[in-house]
Amino acid sequence: MTVTKKARSLLADLKRYWNTPPKGRYMSFKEIASLSFGGIGVKFIVHCISQMIIAVGNTLIGNTIGIDPSALYVIYIISVLSGFPLTAIRAKMIDNTRSMKGKYRPYLITMGIPTVLLGAGFIWMPYESMTLFTKCAVVLAFNIGFQFFYNFYNDAYDSLINVLSPNSIERSDVLSIKSVVENFSPSIANIFLPLAARLITGQDTLYDLKIYRVLFPPMLVVGFLISVLVYVNTQEKIVQAKTHVIQIKFTDAFRAIVRNKYFWIISLAGWLGFLEGSFNSILGWMYNYQHACTAAQYSLVIAIAGNASFWPNLVAPYFIRKYGKKKILIFTNILNIGFILLMLPIVKATGKSYIIWLLLGCTFVNQFITSLGHLLNPSINADIRDYQQYITGERIDGMFAAVGLIGNVITLATGFVLPALYEKSGLNRSVALSLGYDGSNVYDVLYHQDYFVKIGSVLVLASVVGAILNVIPFFFYDLTETRQKAMVRVLKIRALFEDYGNNVLEDNVLIEAAELIREAQEYADREPLPINPPTDKAAKAENKRIREENEKIEIARLVMQELTKYDTDYGKAQLEEARRIGEAGLNGYAAVIQLTRAQAKAMPKTTELEKERRRAALMRLTDLKAAKKAVKKHYPNGIAAFDSSVFETLFRAEDENEERIHEALGALKQARERKDSQAAAQLKAALRELRLEKAKIDREIKTATEQNSRFYRASKPYQDAHKTLVQYENYQHLETIFALYDKAKAVAE
Repeated sequence: MTVTKKARSLLADLKRYWNTPPKGRYMSFKEIASLSFGGIGVKFIVHCISQMIIAVGNTLIGNTIGIDPSALYVIYIISVLSGFPLTAIRAKMIDNTRSMKGKYRPYLITMGIPTVLLGAGFIWMPYESMTLFTKCAVVLAFNIGFQFFYNFYNDAYDSLINVLSPNSIERSDVLSIKSVVENFSPSIANIFLPLAARLITGQDTLYDLKIYRVLFPPMLVVGFLISVLVYVNTQEKIVQAKTHVIQIKFTDAFRAIVRNKYFWIISLAGWLGFLEGSFNSILGWMYNYQHACTAAQYSLVIAIAGNASFWPNLVAPYFIRKYGKKKILIFTNILNIGFILLMLPIVKATGKSYIIWLLLGCTFVNQFITSLGHLLNPSINADIRDYQQYITGERIDGMFAAVGLIGNVITLATGFVLPALYEKSGLNRSVALSLGYDGSNVYDVLYHQDYFVKIGSVLVLASVVGAILNVIPFFFYDLTETRQKAMVRVLKIRALFEDYGNNVLEDNVLIEAAELIREAQEYADREPLPINPPTDKAAKAENKRIREENEKIEIARLVMQELTKYDTDYGKAQLEEARRIGEAGLNGYAAVIQLTRAQAKAMPKTTELEKERRRAALMRLTDLKAAKKAVKKHYPNGIAAFDSSVFETLFRAEDENEERIHEALGALKQARERKDSQAAAQLKAALRELRLEKAKIDREIKTATEQNSRFYRASKPYQDAHKTLVQYENYQHLETIFALYDKAKAVAE
């Protein structure tokens, strides 16, 4: 195909799929473009605010504002501790959000505005006239605000991809495109910052507040305006039954996540590798303190270093398809160790004119490798959330951030290491005074070449240790792309039968899920074919076909395992226990469950299926223990059933109220444009009433949520048994599903 034909084909596809996604995909080109170009605005905000977040190596707070590492570590601890309750609130808000606009999209606006205002306020505070204590207090106060608003905003944007598509490969492709486009903003900022700094201050330094006061506020405002594209032109899609309702409390969601082994593996990698980024300051230090190049040259250095993150975005989809995420993570992290270690002789040669270019070369390769690994993180986190929904039946994305607070505790325990390394290697007030400086800014020590080399070398070695620890957990990550596809198909089938049982089945859902079942029936009994070494193009094409068929076989077996699970001895036993629990009722189910913890621990765990059943048995016992405790506390006279249909009424009222508020705001805008003061006054009064009504509905939803959560915890074993019985009954109607499919397919065609 010629270049012209390829271009025409691409334009034709762009037009055809601009508003409607291709078959097998979930995102239209319009959504992908809006997510990517809107991301430029988001990343402008992230670029600015991330430099205001308290961290021991933060140059804006440390070098520019002038807070030394020891004081910085103290306010860092306080800032992290303040984030605990704020993150819990954020998690609960996300998981219990039920808005026509989605789970994450609304927060791009409601959290974006205060984030921009806080960022502008932070940079314009008069730090020059403040004492060290006042500086610390002001920086801490703003960071407490950032802990909630900025983290909420950033998490909403990063997590949005998790609910825009359940297709792991599509998510990886979109993430690659998004990363290419959105990274223009930090690249532009980093390239022009040294040149703008020279124009603003007349010096070759980046440690002057004037620079940030001139540049950051416009970047924040423009960034927010561009980011609105994401809010306006994307639509969330969660694989879940239409009638499914989730309203759970923090503790319930926390207990659900405990079972997610992949969450702990990925989290552990981050917690162990806390020192890996220690070397990141060295390149900037070499320019600012050792004057290794001019401002123009440093702009080029930053441009080249920043460009390293661009290229992995182009090759990542290919590598993911060919090797899978696990192999890429392990390979890139091992390679990363070597390139960090290469920086050690370079730092020791500081003073030579070419050294910054050698350091740049090493940094470029390091950033390339690291970016390739980091590009996988959002896709991996999305897969982990799919797994969570697969094993528990609940989509509790927000709670992952709350459980991640454990990492903050670990960070507090390990956070003293870097300040201690700084102190030990000479970055302290005593050394500054001994070198003839006034001691007001301990970073002046870095002007001394010997101390610069000593401190830089320590940071490189610390980074090597961090990189080694970081790679270890990835060896235990075994969630393959094929298994993720299979899990999503199982989720679609579960949703199909749940909606069928509730008489709310839609034709498009029916057609897709029924075709998945028929494909699984076709492939489940086939045996995987061997892959032979390719000898020519035909052999390569045949191997590709075999791989695709083998993947279908693996997926089909997991799908049929789900559909036939009640035909196995284990499934029959599970069904029989569910029947006994159902007959015992809400206030008698506990006496029916005979399984002991010793019996559960003694269950076989050779295969993945056996491990899953053993985990499920242990979790049932944990649920039973929590249920007994909840009954004793809240239902001493017996469990009173909670009617969850109240949520349907409340949610309908919430949606109607939200729609009326939206209409009233639009009418108010028009009245102001017409300068109709009387109509504007009436609309303001109506808005006040609507907001009072909204507050009342919110209170009622909160009360119902608390009541439902108590009932949920006290009766969970009984409810799980009821779900099992209902699912079993629904699964018996497969032939009815196929009959409905044939009719729906005929209508669709």
